[in-house]
Amino acid sequence: MKRIIRTSKAPSAIGPYSQAVEANNTLYVSGQLGVDPSTGKLVDGGIKAQTEQALRNIMAILNEAGYSLVEVVKSTCYLTDMANFSAMNEVYSRFYFENQPARAAFAVKELPLGALIEIETVAAK
Repeated sequence: MKRIIRTSKAPSAIGPYSQAVEANNTLYVSGQLGVDPSTGKLVDGGIKAQTEQALRNIMAILNEAGYSLVEVVKSTCYLTDMANFSAMNEVYSRFYFENQPARAAFAVKELPLGALIEIETVAAK
């Protein structure tokens, strides 16, 4: 059985998908951009600000589903420029400072809304 997760504390989906879906005690969080849920716009401040906002959006979705960052087992980070990798890591490490999840990070040509980063997440109980 699957459960659809929705929260107003993270940006609404900008397409035909859910913010997250839970199945068999595993939560699949759709890719999150650095979008402020109150404005629907990307935050100002470059890669660090967008990474922080994307992770805050992920935390809001995890919380709505009854999960936390501790239960994240895998993240995938999509960057439009690998020159931003170190700055992204600096922010990412403040959220995952111990028992870090598995992760992949790679460059993509472009992201929705002109975002610099998108992060998708899988958490398990």
